[in-house]
Amino acid sequence: MYLDAFTLSALVDEYMDTLVGGKIQNTLDVDQNGVGLEIYANRQRRYLYLSADNNRPHLLVTPEKLRRGMPKLSPVALVLRSYAEGGRIVHISQPAWERVVHFHIEGEKGEIEIIIEPMERRANVLVVQDGKIIDCMRRVGPDDNRYRLSLPAHAYQPPPPMVGRRSPFDVTADDMRGFIMQSDDPKRKTFQALSANLLGFSPLIAREIVFRASGDSAQRLSDADPNALYDALRELTADLRRREWRPGIVGDDESGVSAYSVYPIQHLDGWQAVESINDALLAYYGAPAGADAYNNAKKPVQAAIKAARGKLQAKRDSLDSALKDDSERELLRQSGELLLAYQYTLEKGQTELVAQYDMDAPPLHIQIDPTLSPLDNAQRYFNRYNKAKRALEDVPALIEETDTALAHLDQLEMDLEVATNWPEIDDVQQALQAGGYWQGRKAQRIGGGQSAPIRVVSRDGFVIWIGRNSRQNEIVTFKKSNAEDLWLHARQVPGAHVIIKFDGRAIPEAVIEQAAGIAAYYSKRRADGRVPVDVTRIKYVKKIKGAAQGMVTYRNERTLNVAPISEDDIEHA
Repeated sequence: MYLDAFTLSALVDEYMDTLVGGKIQNTLDVDQNGVGLEIYANRQRRYLYLSADNNRPHLLVTPEKLRRGMPKLSPVALVLRSYAEGGRIVHISQPAWERVVHFHIEGEKGEIEIIIEPMERRANVLVVQDGKIIDCMRRVGPDDNRYRLSLPAHAYQPPPPMVGRRSPFDVTADDMRGFIMQSDDPKRKTFQALSANLLGFSPLIAREIVFRASGDSAQRLSDADPNALYDALRELTADLRRREWRPGIVGDDESGVSAYSVYPIQHLDGWQAVESINDALLAYYGAPAGADAYNNAKKPVQAAIKAARGKLQAKRDSLDSALKDDSERELLRQSGELLLAYQYTLEKGQTELVAQYDMDAPPLHIQIDPTLSPLDNAQRYFNRYNKAKRALEDVPALIEETDTALAHLDQLEMDLEVATNWPEIDDVQQALQAGGYWQGRKAQRIGGGQSAPIRVVSRDGFVIWIGRNSRQNEIVTFKKSNAEDLWLHARQVPGAHVIIKFDGRAIPEAVIEQAAGIAAYYSKRRADGRVPVDVTRIKYVKKIKGAAQGMVTYRNERTLNVAPISEDDIEHA
């Protein structure tokens, strides 16, 4: 399945209505083969994705916010950031019968074209100005194609024209007979003859014509009826000639979408109409901004968290054992007391004393240093006992310290789970490194800057800050806030610090519930129907001394039970 010329024509018509006049506000490297543009058009923010994947090249507008999936901007993205951001899309075009789309953009550095060529095995995205390539997704040198170079500073050469093919709108019945008579190969299929001779014809539309003419989309060419083929061709292309598109898909979300088209498909079961061809492409290719986009990048960070938790839990278990088991300490004290009691019975050079301390317990075997006096031997045991006793006094503090470190790892795990871009993943990696939990070579900070807290504004005009990881939580709670601001956090689980700025007005309960819903959404309990969220004033929130970023205690809280919502669910002012 691939984008044919008719599908691209329908897409251009849709984008002329929805994207032309739009301002390009941001450029993103979505993945290694695709680049995204955030476009504000017709009072709506849209996300255009251009993919030069050689196996599945395509373009579509996704309703979901595109996320940066690469650690550093690619050369093409850097060029787009410089030439396209701040510019406006003034026109979108398609060369006749070509599988190529041109986005014409007027920016501060003049007019440029973003050209996508969604063709299998030679897909590309190019940025062109005054006929010359500024840069492109796939650089094609003379070793790859000496007739058509795709390199910076070289003239852009369009794909070579398709010689010997006819427009399907101009074909006659005699032409159809000629197509059939061209081959005497008994194995050749009729649809192959159509797609080889007609402009813009993919195997899909060719099979559809053959099916409508014969009832068998896999018909052999030797069995073809040219008159029936001609009639089917005229019937199907009548709407296409008038650019009256009828977009649809074969399949559904549950069973999977196997095909899309801009005309009804009869030779495949399950064709259904959809609102737009862009919707059809979304159903087939899927939105490129899903939660799985960064799973591979998260795996080594998750492994580091797991390893660190294992070590801390072993330490915690050891401290627990030390706190509960005092038999070894008591043995030291009993040994000292028995040496004092039996000191006058010890013989010179004796190395062990066997004596009964508890009549209901076995006798103790006490080791003696023959170079020391009985009194000094007893004192050595008392010294060891006192040292072990003092160490026991430190155990509760060490347990508390270890529990705080484990809670921080729980928070980092949550940070990683909700991370939606490279900087946020990098924040977790840097936090692990700062805590001494990162093994191996020091991880350098990924380019592109640090992640930042989210700022939203309620319909009533109240500013809400959202920290989605430990570092952002630190910023939100201790740098973005004042004493009277409200602070919210999901109760007793890792999650976001959320604050509502106090501007002198009483904060409505509806706004507090919205902010609580966001705190619930960015917490370990985000999948629950209702989540308890604590609310207090910033002045009652204190940083835990010596703890990692974002670790706090608080008091004077009240608790709300709310349904999780994302910040996108709030209607901004």
